[in-house]
Amino acid sequence: MEKAFTHENSLIVFNLKNVLEDSGIECSIKNEYSSSGAGVLAPFETWPEIWVENKVELEKAEKIIQDTLNDSSTGDEWICSDCGETNSNHFKICWNCNKSTPRQFW
Repeated sequence: MEKAFTHENSLIVFNLKNVLEDSGIECSIKNEYSSSGAGVLAPFETWPEIWVENKVELEKAEKIIQDTLNDSSTGDEWICSDCGETNSNHFKICWNCNKSTPRQFW
């Protein structure tokens, strides 16, 4: 296992974990419940971390993370091919049925 990312905001960490898993990369979260240790431990040591299961996929995972964090895509809305729902361009997964967008982000 290799650490791919850490951040103080657990919402960002969990969102990126979901993006990685949607891309077929097996990963897990460490330090999920460590925030209560801040004060005894250095605060950054309690931040949640994403760990990639397969070391070979670490570089791909890091690229996906950076692309996701730096995503400033613009464009039109897209229509889900599964349920027909209209989604805003910043959604990569249909908010209604959770199907991935047909667009390629990485």
